[in-house]
Amino acid sequence: MKADTRTPAEIFSGHVRYVIPLFQRPYVWNRADQWEPLWNDVRTVAEQVLETLAPYGEEEKIPPHFLGAIVLEQQWIQTGFISVRNVIDGQQRLTTLQILIDAAQLVAEQYGQPIDAKGLEAMVLNPADLTQHADEVFKVWPTDRDQDAYRSAMDNGRQVPEDLAGSNIVRAHGYFVKEITEWVEPDGDEEKRQQRITALTWTLHRHLKLVVIDLEPGDNAQVIFETLNHRGTPLLAADLIKNLVFQLATQQKDDLKSLYDQYWRPFDSNKWRRNVRQGRLYRPYVDIFMNYWLVTRLLSDVPADRVFTEFRDHVRRMQLPARDIMREIAADAEVYAGLEDLPWDSLEGTFFYRVISVMEASIVGPFLLWILRWPEARMPVEQRHKALSTMESWLVRRMLCKLTTKNYNRILLELLRELDHAGPELAGDVTEKYLTRSTASAVYWPSDEEVVQAAQTIRIYKDLTRGRLRMLLEALEDRTRDKYSEHPHCPRGVLTVEHIMPQSWNRYWDLPPQDHEGRHRRDILVQTLGNMTLVNEYLNPKLSNRPWTDTAAVSEEVEPAFGKRTLLTKYSLLKLNAEIVEQHHGSWTDAAILERSTILAQRLIHIWPRPAMEPSESSPGGG
Repeated sequence: MKADTRTPAEIFSGHVRYVIPLFQRPYVWNRADQWEPLWNDVRTVAEQVLETLAPYGEEEKIPPHFLGAIVLEQQWIQTGFISVRNVIDGQQRLTTLQILIDAAQLVAEQYGQPIDAKGLEAMVLNPADLTQHADEVFKVWPTDRDQDAYRSAMDNGRQVPEDLAGSNIVRAHGYFVKEITEWVEPDGDEEKRQQRITALTWTLHRHLKLVVIDLEPGDNAQVIFETLNHRGTPLLAADLIKNLVFQLATQQKDDLKSLYDQYWRPFDSNKWRRNVRQGRLYRPYVDIFMNYWLVTRLLSDVPADRVFTEFRDHVRRMQLPARDIMREIAADAEVYAGLEDLPWDSLEGTFFYRVISVMEASIVGPFLLWILRWPEARMPVEQRHKALSTMESWLVRRMLCKLTTKNYNRILLELLRELDHAGPELAGDVTEKYLTRSTASAVYWPSDEEVVQAAQTIRIYKDLTRGRLRMLLEALEDRTRDKYSEHPHCPRGVLTVEHIMPQSWNRYWDLPPQDHEGRHRRDILVQTLGNMTLVNEYLNPKLSNRPWTDTAAVSEEVEPAFGKRTLLTKYSLLKLNAEIVEQHHGSWTDAAILERSTILAQRLIHIWPRPAMEPSESSPGGG
């Protein structure tokens, strides 16, 4: 391995191509984090050059700007005019530098002297008459996903197609063209404009520096890549994994293009690389999947910051062909990507919505991936449904009874090991047996009596997030519907939670000021399940703090005010609200809230049932 400090002119001189292998991540740099800081640095150097217009031989007067390092691997190809090097590391900065130089070349061609435009062009393009294929003119050639955008952006005479306008490469090129154009002031003094372009040309030629590391025969490119990128860099764990498996495939002399097209291409899409919320943090979607996949394979905890190292150790330990590894990952990725598109009224879709999306129980992700990866021939539908229903009931009951979640990681891993040992054929039975056999607080599955008591007493509006409470009410609405209803399911995730007796109840539901105990009890009651319902976002503010029944007009000029009962009757289509208005004509009282809490609690234990336990069962108490 040889390391040298070089200028862009030295790197891009001669007839050369720097090819970014298809297994590298796509171009991901952006304006705020990279383009703007880079342009500010280059502009600063160019303005220093402009002040001196130092001739060749006096470069020491201008301190160079260091851009970082790139790692190159010589490619042995048939004798030709253009040498080729693979970019093992630093492809983001190398690509950005080429985009910047090409943007400067475009501005120089429009407003500068021919010598500057030609000098910059020589740093971007090889002579066309020395190439065998059209794309060989580009001195840097990006990975598969970015090639169309790069071609369009770097060709001065070509219009960028609409479908490529949003690519990072096209946007970067547009950004640099705009900033450079504004800086050279094309509408100002011509001599000053040409001096600025010359200063920028000189800066891009020889006042920037990069450390170029050329690998020699025998150097391990993967180890060097990991060393440079694994700690403290923005590379995704999936990028490191990708590099590892394709380096392995190279050693095994497999067809890299075939592997990429067949198994890996989707992972370079925006869908897989987007950040999604996981608890209080945001993580790349693809890294979360890789994390879950590893947990299901290793059956052990895999911290987020150890996804790559655990994967690397797993691959080395198993010594599997790269093709087999990628086939397994791609198969499970198809399952995982399909979670968001599960039919919303299916049991699987309901589990994903309630447990993963609303309850944010991401710890259950590996369990869900393990359950859904098996075809029906291996895991009967009734066993899959039993496993999911069992897990959902266990989680919801514990949530209602405010039991601890701190040991869920260990519990789910132990369950995965038992599922793996028993096989997919008995997944539902194994899940139910595991979650019912222990009365320890960490695993305890609350009884019917405990769920009913919790529903009657806890201040559910205060103790649950709005999304979780809405999910419970949606499930209760579904429970009231049957085969005769127009649709068996309540709309999900769009309705709002409404207090039937408002939190500010004093005006229409007043109690004697001296009844301190009654007032305190009511403040608690209005937050309990029996006082909650669902309405849409438009009806909610209209209901507000209104009374239950209509109020009479106080004068001929003032209209009578509709009460909540009238408005719910008139506008709401929900069965939950129909029950309330049918059963409570004249008033909505503390007793009505208590009664309804009990009724709804009985429905909850049927929505999320628990199997019968041994007579000796005893509750462990709180969590």
